[in-house]
Amino acid sequence: MVSTRDTRMVMIVDSEPAQQRFLAALVSRGGWRSVIAADTDTALAKLGTQEGMALDAVLVDQGAPGVSIPEFVTELRRWRPALPLVVITMRNGVEVAVGAMRAGASDFVQKPIAPDRLLEALDRVVSTGGPQGELRPLTEKLRAPLAFEEIIGSSPNFRSALAIAAKAARARVPVMINGKPGTGKEVFARAIHSASPRARGQLVMVDCSAVSPGLIGSGLFGHERGAFAGAFDRQVGRLVQADGGSIIIDHVECIPLETQAKLVEFLNTGEVQMIGGSIRQSVDVRIIATSTSPLDKLIEAGHFREDLFYALSSAQFTLPSLSERRGDVGPLARHLLARIGGLPGMGPIGVTDDALRLLAAYAWPGNVRQLQDVLFRAAVDSKTDVLTSADFRAIEATLAGGSAHGEGEVAINGEAIGVTLYLPDGNLRPLDEIEADVIRLAIGHYRGRMSEVARRLGIGRSTLYRKLSDLGIDTAA
Repeated sequence: MVSTRDTRMVMIVDSEPAQQRFLAALVSRGGWRSVIAADTDTALAKLGTQEGMALDAVLVDQGAPGVSIPEFVTELRRWRPALPLVVITMRNGVEVAVGAMRAGASDFVQKPIAPDRLLEALDRVVSTGGPQGELRPLTEKLRAPLAFEEIIGSSPNFRSALAIAAKAARARVPVMINGKPGTGKEVFARAIHSASPRARGQLVMVDCSAVSPGLIGSGLFGHERGAFAGAFDRQVGRLVQADGGSIIIDHVECIPLETQAKLVEFLNTGEVQMIGGSIRQSVDVRIIATSTSPLDKLIEAGHFREDLFYALSSAQFTLPSLSERRGDVGPLARHLLARIGGLPGMGPIGVTDDALRLLAAYAWPGNVRQLQDVLFRAAVDSKTDVLTSADFRAIEATLAGGSAHGEGEVAINGEAIGVTLYLPDGNLRPLDEIEADVIRLAIGHYRGRMSEVARRLGIGRSTLYRKLSDLGIDTAA
């Protein structure tokens, strides 16, 4: 639902007065007015009031007294099925998140709360309606670091990026990772740190898109007390915090020019000087920068320093979008489902070939992140332990409608969509299993016309029947 009022209203369900004030102040920055309920029972009772009927969203902490979070979500859905609801969970509260999503929650964020993620969650849940909601990304991803050998992908452009990243991990040079949102830049950055000699050191991350441009320099280099208006205390910068380890500077294109100059100086000298300070401190840290925008165009426009680009790009690569490596969708889906199935509250999850064909036909504008989130939603909502095409109605509707997001069931780079080459662990499937899948696909595609199947596969009819017998394929199926 989308409010027609100028100010949107959210109910905050939390028993801690300090947390109530923090959340109310935080959401007000996004233009929200808040109503407070100290427990879930009070929140449900308020739904029928005039104030409750004006709500645009509900924000509930997993520790709120009263009924359990899944019970609260179920009851709220019974009375207000269209009212968006976001759950705040603890860092280790994956099982709570799973239960809440199964009960009908719209999204979840984890503590410690990142203001931008919470506001993003609220904005998304009120602006999304209809079946397409299952295609929107979740605000909070269920992350776990991956080693290079666990990163799935077989397309040449992806393997090339993986090779550069693996080689760069062993060196001490800065790394620049380019790619559209959701292509896996953070996954690669964390894998580089984990595979480097600095793996035992700190890994610090700075998202420059989530910080006011005027505060990025302070966040990176730190500041002395009184260095600028609002600098009430001395703050150590993230570069110093990462000493001996690595720092991921996400959205490096958002850094203002003045701070870019300080970063160039640091890369040349290895010394950090706090804003408002006079002492220089030597710091040994490896910078891994990511960008979603082509930096060469920003350099031409005068928005990014060329010397900083070259200083950060001793090793650089671009991650392809998922639409550029459609053959990886099937193996990726199986791999991601294996990881989702290992989460608390979940269990082993399979996926049928018809579902994989459907997934591979979609263009995935949100890339791997969107695929992961769609699979998570489907796994949470499914009543069985095997996902079928029926679990992806929004994708079916999008493809049937001829949306630009999908291009139908086609062959990509010579690989038939739906024939899975890899096991969930990334290893190749046995050749006889792959061959059986290809033959089954051909039989279905040519409607059981065996002479046509044999001709298209480039084998004799007698050879085809011998393979059917050896592989145990029933042509009547």
